Amino acid sequence: ELANREETMRKFLMTTALVTMSVAGLGAAKAADVKEVQMLHWWTSGGEAAALNVLKEDLSKEGFAWKDVPVAGGGGDAAMTALKAMVAAGTYPTASQMLGYTVLDYAQAGVMGDLTETAKAEGWDKAVPAALQKFSVYDGKWVAAPVNVHSVNWLWINKGVMDKIGGTEPKTFDDLIALLDKAKAAGVTPLALGGQNWQEATMFDSIVLSTGGPEFYKKAMNDLDEESLKSDTMKKSFDNLQKIVQYVDPNFSGRDWNLATAMVIKGDALVQVMGDWAKGEFVAAKKTPNTDFLCYRFPGTDGSVIYNSDMFGMFNVPDDRKAAQVALAKATLSKSFQSAFNVVKGSVPARTDVPDTDFDACGKKGIADLKKANEGGTLYGSLAQGYGAPPAVANAYKDVVSKFVHGQIKTSDQAVEELVKAIDDAK
Repeated sequence: ELANREETMRKFLMTTALVTMSVAGLGAAKAADVKEVQMLHWWTSGGEAAALNVLKEDLSKEGFAWKDVPVAGGGGDAAMTALKAMVAAGTYPTASQMLGYTVLDYAQAGVMGDLTETAKAEGWDKAVPAALQKFSVYDGKWVAAPVNVHSVNWLWINKGVMDKIGGTEPKTFDDLIALLDKAKAAGVTPLALGGQNWQEATMFDSIVLSTGGPEFYKKAMNDLDEESLKSDTMKKSFDNLQKIVQYVDPNFSGRDWNLATAMVIKGDALVQVMGDWAKGEFVAAKKTPNTDFLCYRFPGTDGSVIYNSDMFGMFNVPDDRKAAQVALAKATLSKSFQSAFNVVKGSVPARTDVPDTDFDACGKKGIADLKKANEGGTLYGSLAQGYGAPPAVANAYKDVVSKFVHGQIKTSDQAVEELVKAIDDAK
C-alpha cells in the first residue's frame, strides 16, 4: 500500500511539474513573440522606398522591427521567383507584396494566414471595394490586406516641355500622335518608355481601351472573349501600338520604368504612359502637379479606370509571429496610413472612406475617377498588371506584346493570331 501511495505521489508530482513547465513555456512563448515584420517586396525606387518608409515608421512606434526582403524589378517577377523559393523551403515571410491572382494561387495552395478576425474588427468589408475583395478574400477568409489602388491609364507630361512646344491635353489617340510629333520636331524625346515586357503591355492596356472602348476592353482583356481578341478592333489596337512606339529613343530596350520617369522629370522626354506609381517619382523629386508636371488620362479612356492593387499577402506564420502580422495588417488598412502612404506612392487608398484632403491635384483626380468608375461599372482589371486574368495568361499577353514592339512579330494580323494562340495555350 505504501508503495502504491508513493507511486501515486510520484505521478502527481511529475504531472504537476509538467503542467507548471507547460504554463511557464506558454508564458515564455508569449513573452518571446517575435517583434519583427519580415516583408518581401519589389519597392526599391526612390518614390516607392519613401512610401514604404511610412509603414516602417508606423510599426516601429508599436515596437516592431522591420526586416526588408527587397527584390528589385518594377514588375515584381523576380520577387515572385524569390517568394516561390521561400514558400517551397517553408520559410514564409510575415507578408509579401503581391498582385491579385498570385494571392489567390497561394491561398488555394493553403499557405496563407487568416485575417478575418482583424478584418471584422477594423470594418474592412464595408470600406474596401468589392473589386479588391475578389482578390483579398478566399473561401470567406481575408488572406491579404490591400494597400492601394493604382490605375494604369495615365499620361505623365513635363509641363515645361509642353509649354515650350505649345502642346495641349490630347483628347484622342490622333491628338496624342500629333503632340508627340511636336516634341520630335523640337528635338525632345517624345515618349519615355522602358523596353521591358510588363511596361510595354501596361501601355498596351490603355491603347486597347482607347481604341475599342470600355465594353471591348472588358470582353477582350478580362473575359478573354476569343472573338474580341481576334477582331479588327484588336488589330487596330496593335496598329496604334506600332504608331506610338516610333516615338521612343534608340536606348529604350531594357530600361527600368523609373529611369523612363526620370527622363520626363528632367525634361529629356515629354511624356510617359505609366501607372500612377510614376507620380511617386515626381513627388520624391519635389515636383508639383500643374506647375512642374501634368497628369491626364490616356486619351479616349476618360471615365474608365484600369486598375491594379498592391496587396500584402499574409502567410500562415507560426503563432509567435502572428502578433506582428496582425499589427502589420491593422497598420496597412488604417485610414491614417492609407492617406499618408498613397500621398507619397502616387496611388489612391484601398478604402473608400479616406478623405482626399492631403492629396495633390493628381491624387484628388485619381480618387474621384476611382469612385466614378466603381459606381459606373467601368473599373477594369489590368491584364498586364495581374488583375485581368491569371498569371499564365498575363505572361502570355506580355510576351506577345513585347515581341511585337521589338519586331519579332511583324504585322498586327500576325500579332492577333499569336495573341489568341498564346492565351489559349496559357488557359
